[in-house]
Parts: sequence; structure tokens; C-alpha cells
Amino acid sequence: MGFLGKPRRLPHLVHISPWAATLGLFAGAARLLPAGAPLILYGPYIEDDVETAPSNLAFDQSLKARDAAWGLRNLADVDRAGAGFGFARSDRAEMPANNLMLKYLYGN
Repeated sequence: MGFLGKPRRLPHLVHISPWAATLGLFAGAARLLPAGAPLILYGPYIEDDVETAPSNLAFDQSLKARDAAWGLRNLADVDRAGAGFGFARSDRAEMPANNLMLKYLYGN
């Protein structure tokens, strides 16, 4: 079972897709989700004023070597992108392997 007791997969694509895919995720979610609904993102991010784990820096370089449009995203950029579509981050949880789970609420 997943988030909210329903089988779900968390979007784990922000770092393994072009930036346009992240914008598309927020745009699509804004069209489909009712006000107050969550959008949960999971994965590695780069945060201002938080040291990035060496393993995440190496992972970032390996992603960029495969596709220059891929790579770890700065969390502040993701927050700004979400805000542009009506989402506000309401939670940040540290997860295994230097990943984060981010909860954004729509229309709040």
C-alpha cells in the first residue's frame, strides 16, 4: 500500500528527465487535482545551505553524462516551479539513500 492507503508510485522523475518534464508534471497535476490535494515527489535534490552527499554529487554527474538535460535539481527551483502552477511545499522528509520526500499542496 502507498500514500493515503492506496497503491501508488511516487513521481521519481525530476532528476531523470528534462526540466520541461517537471514543469509538465506540475502543470498536469494542477489540471487534475482539486484544491488542497497533495502532489508527492521523491528523489535526490540539491538544497541551498545543505551539504550534498558525495554519492549524490557522483550520481548527478553520472546522470548528466547520460543526458545533459538530466541531473539533480535545486529544491528552491522546484519550489518556484510548483508555485508557478499553484503548489506550495508543505512538508520535507529525509528518506533512505539521501533522498527526500516532498509534499506539495495544490491551491493553498
